[in-house]
Amino acid sequence: MRIISYNVNGIRAAMTKGFCEWLKSDPADIICLQETKATKDNVNRLLVNECGYEDYWFSASKKGYSGVAVFTKIKPDHVEYGNNHAVSDDEGRVIQLDFGDIRLINAYFPSGTAGDVRQTFKYQWLDDFYVYLQNLRKKYPKLILCGDYNIAHTDIDIHDPKGNKNNSGFLPEERAWMDKFFQNGWIDTFRVFHTEPHRYSWWSQRFPTVRAQNKGWRLDYITATDPLRSRLKSADIFPDIKHSDHCPVYLELHPG
Repeated sequence: MRIISYNVNGIRAAMTKGFCEWLKSDPADIICLQETKATKDNVNRLLVNECGYEDYWFSASKKGYSGVAVFTKIKPDHVEYGNNHAVSDDEGRVIQLDFGDIRLINAYFPSGTAGDVRQTFKYQWLDDFYVYLQNLRKKYPKLILCGDYNIAHTDIDIHDPKGNKNNSGFLPEERAWMDKFFQNGWIDTFRVFHTEPHRYSWWSQRFPTVRAQNKGWRLDYITATDPLRSRLKSADIFPDIKHSDHCPVYLELHPG
């Protein structure tokens, strides 16, 4: 099973930049998208289906905002839209699919960059989602959580840790949440295979040269619960794929 997580920063915009041509290259069996900024009814889904993918969408009630989708060549046994958290579901932040004994969760974590109100919302969302995940593990021990977490975990995950220590996405409280998360049965699958620095998945669009200079943040993760550790085969980040200010992150699992 090959999985990609990718914040496309608007699926329709990505489609004008070669996204569907990339899909034709068979980059993964399952592609989890965040920040689609669209509903399935205003996207040419036929282009996706022609590449061999079924598509599942969970969009925000606000037009042109947030939203998640999953394109998959493996038919899911079950699809669950949202996670019964009304405010989060209104923003289209979580979609879940079952593949055999694995539950795959595609999540778009909130950003706090818009100001204190959204930062407070982000902290509450993180706390609520952590409790939700820990309870879900009792029913589904084999979980994969992929998405844009909007947090760079450690100094190695950001180009300028000192300069960004007071910025949303690298605040001590956010990083402490990641510490707690990884200390309680979750695996940062990319770091199982890659311990080297300067591997990022997002670059600010406000400064056009930062991507070429690789001054980025690692905000996108595919994490897995401990029972899946023996099935981890490979992981990577693909910075040369450029339909968005993010790039795809990748995980491959051995067969169960």
